[in-house]
Amino acid sequence: MKTQTTVRVEEKSYKEAKDILKTLGMSYSQAINIFNNMIVLKHGIPFDVKIPNEETLRAMEQAQNLEGDF
Repeated sequence: MKTQTTVRVEEKSYKEAKDILKTLGMSYSQAINIFNNMIVLKHGIPFDVKIPNEETLRAMEQAQNLEGDF
């Protein structure tokens, strides 16, 4: 049985995600179903969710600054 739900997500990332999933031959709903199944399988978020340390924050900032250099 399926259920319908409504979620609010950022429009830009939603559109980008849909384009990527389309390239993979998958719908947004299918990806959400995979995510939900992984939550059940792992009994939690299926990836690490943590606050980045100072070194990681610096690396992220450097990467963002390099985006326009290519």
